[in-house]
Amino acid sequence: MKAVHFGAGNIGRGFVGLILHNAGYEVVFADVNADLIDALAATPSYRVHEVGAKPKSWTVDNYRALNSATHEADVVAEIASADIVTTAVGPNVLRFVAPLIAAAIEQRSSTSAPLTVMACENANNATDLLETEVLSRLEERPDDWVAARAIFANTAVDRIVPAQDQANGLDVTVEDFFEWAIESAPFGSNPPAIPEAHFVDDLAPYIERKLFTVNTGHATLAYHGFLRGAPTLSAATAIPEVRDEVVAVLGETSAFLVAAHGFDPVAHREYVDRTVVRFSNPHLPDTPTRVGRQPIRKLGRDERFVAPAAALADLGYSFDALVRAMGAALRFDVAEDPESVELQELLGTLDATELTARLTRLDEAHPLFTAIAAQVGDAQSELGAQV
Repeated sequence: MKAVHFGAGNIGRGFVGLILHNAGYEVVFADVNADLIDALAATPSYRVHEVGAKPKSWTVDNYRALNSATHEADVVAEIASADIVTTAVGPNVLRFVAPLIAAAIEQRSSTSAPLTVMACENANNATDLLETEVLSRLEERPDDWVAARAIFANTAVDRIVPAQDQANGLDVTVEDFFEWAIESAPFGSNPPAIPEAHFVDDLAPYIERKLFTVNTGHATLAYHGFLRGAPTLSAATAIPEVRDEVVAVLGETSAFLVAAHGFDPVAHREYVDRTVVRFSNPHLPDTPTRVGRQPIRKLGRDERFVAPAAALADLGYSFDALVRAMGAALRFDVAEDPESVELQELLGTLDATELTARLTRLDEAHPLFTAIAAQVGDAQSELGAQV
């Protein structure tokens, strides 16, 4: 069995690549980072170190590496003969991966089993985004022709992979918890062989549970921790005011998730409590500046703060803690992060109403809009912005 995985970074090597390797696939890593690909190509194996209450180390071998920028034809040929293609490149990069997948589907033999295509990204239904991009390049092919050659399945992925010590080379340190949920419907009775993943009838609850608990909580911890000078996320969880904000945010998202998806309140509380423990793992040297990067994206309409807050507003529930977390995100000022720099520039050039609309895409009449605009105005006042 063979899998092609786009994204040979820490998540690719330490999560998706590892799980595919453990399932018995030869993994072909594809990436545009020449130094990384060259290092992988020159090394027969690397190690993944799981840290936490149940530490364990894995050796990953039986892989190859290709530069998807300079060896596109080779990558296409590998996908055309693969069983699975996965991504961990970020939602905004999927459009650059799609042409290679489309070209591979064109080359795929009609006698081969359909290629399984799964985007493993921190976004709702990321595979749908990838499928749209792929199909736009196969417009002349009828639906049944494509369906005979490719199956697109959404996934929900969850594993904390912090920034790595460069001295460790290709080895990756990850937390000792992960979840990979895959929607089962596209496969009928023949899902791909990935024993450590689990296939579910309805993926939406898993996607939103992960996004609005792990991602929302992680970002809340990062932004409030940054404002209080915490050097690491585990240190941030030790600051009572920061931990209280995380707990308050997850209380609000829990109210939405239980109402929307019917999660058992006790079981969901256990999931939330376990998530907070994961954030405090002292063996993961993650930082607020890494986790908080790209604040403009994270303040988007369909992202981890605005989406649950808007849903709570529609239900008539409280969303105050989520708004405070958004206020902390507005104050995330890190020169090394381009989005942080852009956000600070926008705070100085747009008025509160304009910036709130631009960031959140909410209508001014939405009950959440005024609350966020007030946070924007407060942040501008602190900056002394003349708008």
